[in-house]
Amino acid sequence: MKLTKYIFSISIIALCSCHSVGEILEVKNNTPKNVILLIGDGTGLSQVSSAFYFKETAPNYGRFKHIGLINTSSSREDVTDSAAGATAFACGVKTYNGAIGVADDSTAVVSLVEIVSPLQIKTGVISTSSLTHATPASFLAHALSRNFDEEIAADMVETNIDFLAGGGIKFFNKRKDGRNLFDTLASKSFKIDTTALGDFESIKSSSKVAYILEEKHMPAIAKGRGDFLPNATELGIQFLNKNKSNFFLMVEGSQIDWGGHANDSDYLISELIDFDNAIGKALDFAKRDGNTLVIVTADHETGGFTLAAKTKTRENGKEYSDYSEVEGIFSTSGHSATLIPVFAYGPGAEEFMGVYQNNEIFHKILKVTNWKPNN
Repeated sequence: MKLTKYIFSISIIALCSCHSVGEILEVKNNTPKNVILLIGDGTGLSQVSSAFYFKETAPNYGRFKHIGLINTSSSREDVTDSAAGATAFACGVKTYNGAIGVADDSTAVVSLVEIVSPLQIKTGVISTSSLTHATPASFLAHALSRNFDEEIAADMVETNIDFLAGGGIKFFNKRKDGRNLFDTLASKSFKIDTTALGDFESIKSSSKVAYILEEKHMPAIAKGRGDFLPNATELGIQFLNKNKSNFFLMVEGSQIDWGGHANDSDYLISELIDFDNAIGKALDFAKRDGNTLVIVTADHETGGFTLAAKTKTRENGKEYSDYSEVEGIFSTSGHSATLIPVFAYGPGAEEFMGVYQNNEIFHKILKVTNWKPNN
């Protein structure tokens, strides 16, 4: 009898533990009404792993149960860049490196933002780079080259986007053609702020909002950016969902990639942890809401980053590997072709398991949401 009670007690403890650790989601709807796509630029598995070693609190990456892998190669190269990688997510096609919202033959292809806006689905884009940079641009513009910042900005203001947060002031109001695109945004009912991220109370009565806060890119987290990314993510969700509207939101942690290019592990890890905090904001909302799909992935890996045993030196001058401590090391200052993890949470999450091409993310989103282009 005592043994039976013991086994029963252990079983109950185990079940409760699984529920609290795994955060089992009680899905209210099998078809997600909202999608939050978070892209950690340059984030491979080692970058993700760094959160488990260097973050002082439990990483939000650990909250996912549905995980897959994507091949990120572009249409012409084994190693993609951010423009081709983001265009695959935004438009569902493989294209050449440097392409923004155009196919391999240079023709414009419709983006998720353009597909869902006519369906009365609210849309938002957030980035720690300029909004004209490769990843956000691929959701908002069509250009033959990622270097055409002014052309990209002009395209963006014609898109029916509802919430913007990032950098890039100079591409909107200090242009070679003399145009002030802030006037265009204002004519489209945007509340524009170029000074600081506000709070929900200050924007809840606005129909559209654009926070464009730096001349070019937002500063690094180590240089004073603060909690811009997680706060913008939370604010964007509040704004887009304020009338219980359905929405699509893309959030980019841009500078994880830049830490990889610089072979600067401190830069990379601090940006990765900041991105993980933004993931937490998305997951917290999805857990409460029950109708929101959260997808976290990356366009490619940068730096050939590895978490290795820390190299130390003995008293006799000989180096050795200390297996009790890890450090970040790099094999390149460029991108790599390693497969990239995909994490999904919420209704439709199981669709994102397996191994597949990066442009399938786009098609899987349309499949699970049943969002269909208006013909």
